[in-house]
Amino acid sequence: MKFLDSWKAIVLFCVIPGLAPFVPEPHICGKVKWIVGGAVGMGAIDWVDTMFHGLPWLLLIRLIIVKLIALKSAGQSEN
Repeated sequence: MKFLDSWKAIVLFCVIPGLAPFVPEPHICGKVKWIVGGAVGMGAIDWVDTMFHGLPWLLLIRLIIVKLIALKSAGQSEN
C-alpha cells in the first residue's frame, strides 16, 4: 500500500483530521490530556473519537520507524 508510505498523505492526515478542530486546542491534545488525567467520564464514543484523531499520528510513527529501519538496512549492506 503505497498510501501508507507517502509522507505527503500521512502529514496531511496528521494536520487535518489529526488536529481538527483547532480551536481552542487541537482535539487530539484534549483527548490525550483527558486520558492522562484518568479518563474519568470517557464514554465509548470518546474512545472511538480518540482513535479517529490519533490514527494519523500512529501512521506517522509507523512511517518513521519503517524509514529508519530501511535506512539502517541500507547502511549495513554498504559495509
